[in-house]
Formats: sequence, structure tokens, C-alpha cells
Amino acid sequence: MDGLCKEKRIDEAVFLLDEMQLEGCIPSPVTFNVLINALCKKGDLGRAAKLVDNMLLKGCVPNEVTYNTLIHGLCLKGKLAKAVSLLDRMVSNKCVPNDVTYGTIINGLVKRGRAVDGARVLMSMEERGNHANEYIYSVLVSGLFKEGKSEDAMRLWKEMLEKGCKPNTIAYSTLINGLCGEGKPDEAKEVFSEMVSNGCMPNSFTYSSLMRGFFQTGQSQKAILLWKEMANNMRNEVCYSVLIHGLCEDGQLNEALIAWQQMLGRGYKPDVVAYSSMIHGLCNAGLVEQGLKLFNEMLCQEPECQPDVITYNILFNVFCKQSSISLAIDHLNRMLDRGCDPDSVTCDIFLRSLRERLDPPQDGREFLNELVVRLFKQQRIVGASIIVEVMLQKFLPPKASTWTRVVQELCKPKMLA
Repeated sequence: MDGLCKEKRIDEAVFLLDEMQLEGCIPSPVTFNVLINALCKKGDLGRAAKLVDNMLLKGCVPNEVTYNTLIHGLCLKGKLAKAVSLLDRMVSNKCVPNDVTYGTIINGLVKRGRAVDGARVLMSMEERGNHANEYIYSVLVSGLFKEGKSEDAMRLWKEMLEKGCKPNTIAYSTLINGLCGEGKPDEAKEVFSEMVSNGCMPNSFTYSSLMRGFFQTGQSQKAILLWKEMANNMRNEVCYSVLIHGLCEDGQLNEALIAWQQMLGRGYKPDVVAYSSMIHGLCNAGLVEQGLKLFNEMLCQEPECQPDVITYNILFNVFCKQSSISLAIDHLNRMLDRGCDPDSVTCDIFLRSLRERLDPPQDGREFLNELVVRLFKQQRIVGASIIVEVMLQKFLPPKASTWTRVVQELCKPKMLA
């Protein structure tokens, strides 16, 4: 049965279970758990729940593994209220939740932007006599920082230390990344030093987070020093990408080109950030042809390295500054044809150009309206909605016919769900 599930032949495995029971063999919780796990991984929670009901009818009591599997499946589907409810049922049935149970629910809540609710689950966990591990604390600290609740994140970090939970590399790196995201790389560097003195070795994520923090606060020399400190075997694609982006933003194009060549020489493939940063750096230095050459090279890469809206915005900005609005519009059409939606920055670039570079000037209402209509025709509702929002903010209301289309799309059941 386990073999069939591993081969994703779940229907055959369920048939085998039925055959077992017809032959008078009573399946154990382990047997049921194998099938429940396979169904949850497949996302078929309905059949998994029916299997639990079948399990109970046969007098086979669900155990911790059963509950953990179902809770994990519910969290993957975003059904967090049901997961929490199942946790309560688990406790009432005298099954003891462990770190995996609580960690799964807390991680699910954090992924949905509900770190505060995750912290409440942590409190409930501790009230029941369980102690959180460094993984659970790391997930919550990261979530609180991402939601702009840095004070709560720091309070939780201190609680972790007070309760005797020793941070590991992941926990320290999470805190460092959070502090850098708050524009506090110097505080993050103190944590970095504490981390090393406590015997935790920094990894690539630790270094890239701290470098990014220094670059973003205009302390490029400190970021470069960190790069020099880093062992060669830690320098991965992300670290190179952070370095190249920071150097280009700081106007150090030659140094960025050296880093670019080193990265290629070591066999690393540039990501979207690295490509976009180099294109931006080259264009800012007046080397537009070289920037366009790199852009065309990017178009030949794998799907994950294709230009995004940030890359296109760099080019739109360059073309519009050169009064090549027709060229900018050509690239906008190509971007749309490739399935990449414009954002508010795209709108601002074109509005400014239409107002300042054309004679007579245009307010851009017609331009944006046509863009909205085009996106709606292709059922790209999110992209169209962003442009409508920009139009309203700029006091450039869409045409009546476009408004009708907007209302119709937003009132469809799928948009209200």
C-alpha cells in the first residue's frame, strides 16, 4: 500500500484497503495513515476526512500522526480555521500535539499574513505545557517583521532567550534579515557578531541579508567588506545578485561588471534582479546599447529569468527620457504580449512622458483607458484594476464604457469570493 502511494497510484491503494477489510483483515492506524497522508499530499482532503470516519467506524483510533497529517493538509489548502479546530479536537481526544503540530499551524498562519494569530497559538501551546523550538520562534519572528510589527518580533526574540531556547543559524539569520528590512543594519551587525561568538556559523542568507541592509542604507563600503569576509564557497547566485544590485545603485558600474564576470566565471546564472540591475547600471551610465544587448540576452533565458515589470520599467524610463515614446510603447506591447502586466510605476513613467515630451501635451487618460480595456479583454483583471486605481488617484476617470466593464468584472462571483 505504501509502495502504491509512493507511485501516486492512490486509487489502487484505496481498493487494496477495501479488499483487506473484505478479507477480514483489520487495518492498523499505520495503514490508514499511509493513505491519509497520500490523499492530503494530493490535496484531496474530502476523501482523507472520509477515510478518518471509516477508521473510527472500524474502531481504529486516530493517533498523533493522523492528526498531524490532516492539519498539514488543511494548512496547505489555507483552511486554517479548520486546522485550529482539529487541533482542539485532537487535545479533547487525549492526543498530545507536538512541535510538528503547532509548527505546522503557526507556519500556515504566518504564510497568510496572520503572525499575530500565530503568536496566540504559541501562547496556547505553552499553556498546554509544550515548549516551542527555535524553528517555531524563527517563523513567528520572520512573520512579525514582514507585517511591520518589529517591536513584537523583538519582544518574542527576548522571550525565546529568557525561556532557554538557544537560537541556531536559521533563527539568528531571521532576526538579522528582519532588522535589515527595518533599515537597522548596524543593529543586525551586532546580532551577527553575537551569532559568531556563540558558535553559530553564518550562511549565504545571513551574509546576503546583511549586505542588502547596508547597501539600502547607503553604507556600501560595509557591504563590500562583508563580501570580502565571506568564504568563496558561500557566494551563491543570491549573494552575487545582492552585490551587483547594490553596486549599480551606488553608481559603481565597473565594480558591478567585475562581479558580473566573476559570477559567470564560477558557473552561476544571473537571476532577474542581477540582470535588471546591470541593465539599469549600464543605461544610467549612458551605455544604452549594452543595456539593450543584455536585455535581449535575458529574453533567451529560462522562464524564471525572463524580464519582469521592473526590468521593463527601466527601459521605459530610458526611452521616454530620450523622447523615444514610440519605442517605449513598442516594448510595452511586447511586455503585454509576454503576459507581464504593467504596474503603477509603468503608468507614472508614461504619464510623465506624455505630459512633458509631447506637443501638445496629453494627460494620458486615453492611453491608460486603452490599456485597461486591453487587459480586461485578456481577462487580466488584477493588472487592469491596478491601472484603474492609478487613474482614479490621478483624477483621470475611465470612460463610461470602461467603467461598465470594470463593474461587471468585479461583481462576478469569482471576484467576490
